[in-house]
Amino acid sequence: MTTTTPTTETHLDTYPAGGDGDASDHGYISDKTKYRNRLRRLEGQIRGIDRMVDEDRYCIDILTQISAATRALENVALGLLDDHLKHCVLDAAVAGGPVSEQRLGEASEAIARLVRS
Repeated sequence: MTTTTPTTETHLDTYPAGGDGDASDHGYISDKTKYRNRLRRLEGQIRGIDRMVDEDRYCIDILTQISAATRALENVALGLLDDHLKHCVLDAAVAGGPVSEQRLGEASEAIARLVRS
């Protein structure tokens, strides 16, 4: 007779130390299409800026477009950070232990990088 022992394994147990788990493990996957669309729009903006430089357009106009692209990229980063905090970090905090400390440390480092940029 074989018995099975119930486990308390959560999806957190599948995260490797570097936080590079399978995409399905991350909270933002439900918004993947939204993020990809925003990044594609940004790619178009950057190409437009490149074209403006190539065409010797007025510097202030180019700087205005760079500012808009920078804000758009910052908004993508803030959205990803928000999703990470609401899913990965919250799940880790509930589970506790070393994974919790690791996720909180990663989030703190990510916030620091965003603030410095």
